[in-house]
Amino acid sequence: MSISNSKMIKKTILWIHKWLGLLSGLVIVIISLTGSIYVFHDDLKLMFYPEKYYLSTPIPNDFSQPLPVSTLTEIAQKALLEDEEITRIDLYPAKNRTWVFRAVQTDEDAWTYASYFVYNKRVFVNPYNGEIQKIENSKTEFFQLILQMHLNLLLGKKIGKSVVAISTILFVILTLSGLVLWWPKKWTRKKIRKHFRLDWSAKWKRLNYDFHNVLGFYSLLIALLLGFTGLVFAYPSLKSTYIYTFNQLEDSNVAMHQTFDFVPQPTSHTLDNALKYVLQKHSEADMMSIRLKKNAEVQDIQVRLKKDRTGRYLWYYFNQKDGQITEVKSSAHAKLGDRMAGMNYDLHVGNFGGIFTKIMYFIASLICASLPITGFIIWINKQKKLTKKRKKSNKKFSV
Repeated sequence: MSISNSKMIKKTILWIHKWLGLLSGLVIVIISLTGSIYVFHDDLKLMFYPEKYYLSTPIPNDFSQPLPVSTLTEIAQKALLEDEEITRIDLYPAKNRTWVFRAVQTDEDAWTYASYFVYNKRVFVNPYNGEIQKIENSKTEFFQLILQMHLNLLLGKKIGKSVVAISTILFVILTLSGLVLWWPKKWTRKKIRKHFRLDWSAKWKRLNYDFHNVLGFYSLLIALLLGFTGLVFAYPSLKSTYIYTFNQLEDSNVAMHQTFDFVPQPTSHTLDNALKYVLQKHSEADMMSIRLKKNAEVQDIQVRLKKDRTGRYLWYYFNQKDGQITEVKSSAHAKLGDRMAGMNYDLHVGNFGGIFTKIMYFIASLICASLPITGFIIWINKQKKLTKKRKKSNKKFSV
């Protein structure tokens, strides 16, 4: 490839990089800033809302057992308005935690956040005595607002989700084109130093340029990972495609017949019996979730085995008529594509490596938020420079 062709290609890429950045910059700033906050949302919630998540009344002893989930659900349901219905339960085997009963109804065609949630409530219940510790209107809760701003800019799912998804695609293109623009023509020692280090002694314009280029490079891998995993959430078809593709990389083994424990049925409520069995079986688990299914034949209980790791799970399925296990899905025995899909949330928020990766994601998200700003400043400075040149040339011409 000739030098002139190479320059033309790079000039074209720079033009694309500039205009895509100007088009999507504001959205990328918002998504990145809210994402950096949401990295630590679980930790911050426990810190700011201890009265919600920790028991206010200590249990009598370590052998205390929670009340039946049907009883607790009934207690939580009575605390809500008549037209608000509990649809999900998040519970913790740990003896010092409340159980969270969630009532959510959304309007998928809403254009604004205010009308997207018809209602969004959480009832925090002491599972050992049935005491309601707190009722939260999650619609106005800070971290829920941050999440919805991250997902759809508080514009509702119909419009906001599309805007965020398209901006994420542009962000991925910007990241890749930025790498091409960053790449040195020659790998000399001087060039390497210039492309990998910030020169704090330089003037502010040059320092701003270095912030855009150098910090952009260092955040590249996490930025691409954030972009791709975000698109997996936005486009279910993309998720299905890569699950199928990566599953094909593993040998297709014929599913072996599973044998399951007999689940005792001391009560007529099969979900009570199912949860009692799972709690005894996995007393060391971090968290369990139940999405209530009244009229379905099968009720599932998801078990998150390790704190902050949604990709480490067991999923139990119980027949609602006889209360027996019909299927158990395990992340340990899932195929490659399914394992990757299960880890998508952990990869998106940085949970997979504990506090170290969370801090890395937090810093990388802040850098991603700064890139449209530093890029815009570079563009403004160039525009000012061009304006000065035009004025000078006009003066010469007039003379």
